[in-house]
Amino acid sequence: MLTLHKGSPLRAAATKRNHTTLFVNMKKFEMDFTVVENEHISPLYSLLILTPAEGHVPECAPGQFVQVEVPNSKSTFLRRPISINFVDHERDELWLLVRRAGSGTAALIDTHEGDKLNLVLPLGHGFDAAPKGGKALLVGGGVGVAPLLELGKAMSHNGVEVEFLLGARSKSDLLELGLFERYGKVHVATEDGSMGEKGFVTQHSALGGNVTHIACCGPQPMMKAVAKIAAERGIDCEVSLENMMACGLGACLCCVEDTADSGNVCVCKEGPVFNIKRLKW
Repeated sequence: MLTLHKGSPLRAAATKRNHTTLFVNMKKFEMDFTVVENEHISPLYSLLILTPAEGHVPECAPGQFVQVEVPNSKSTFLRRPISINFVDHERDELWLLVRRAGSGTAALIDTHEGDKLNLVLPLGHGFDAAPKGGKALLVGGGVGVAPLLELGKAMSHNGVEVEFLLGARSKSDLLELGLFERYGKVHVATEDGSMGEKGFVTQHSALGGNVTHIACCGPQPMMKAVAKIAAERGIDCEVSLENMMACGLGACLCCVEDTADSGNVCVCKEGPVFNIKRLKW
């Protein structure tokens, strides 16, 4: 049984696999964080800006996630997995972009400045922030755009030319556009045509551009369509799966995915990010 001690690091077991980014021996923490800001972006979305109650924000890789204990909810027993949106080590801040999907996420969205949240982090394997080649297209839909902000920051700092392709139903549903523009050119697709090209991201002209790497997060049908385009064009592609996760540590077997090279694996440990060559898509 894997035991987490409050504020203490754990060594994360890592198994070498082809086509995956490895985060060997990254320490895992259970920590209390204080809500310093809760920005209600829309009725569905909130940006939670957190700072550690003690110590500092641990090193986190783009695409990793946290497990958040839901406060003041007797009916919510399981932690909620939330992608890491952004890390600001100078300000000692961790950002979480939360979508209201049920009672657990609703309780997180309803937190206030000064409230405490207990997190286990950082969890999982993330994106390759320094892919071979010079240009990456980061594709996101809905709340799936969340991990792409930290990824775009890391890639741009590593000398990768970054472009974003972000999709939503309408202009009002697009998230953090100004923040993405700090790190690369932003393309937009909206289903109603209120901003950018009309239609889905999978129909956007940017997918026909000259890129060497694609990273994608969002609804599975969207990711499968992007993966198919990448495979047909011979472009290296990673996707972040959103399988249901309960423990985040590979103990409950709730998030199992059947892979081409390793059979059934826990997405929370070997993912959530996978190279599409490993998936049976």
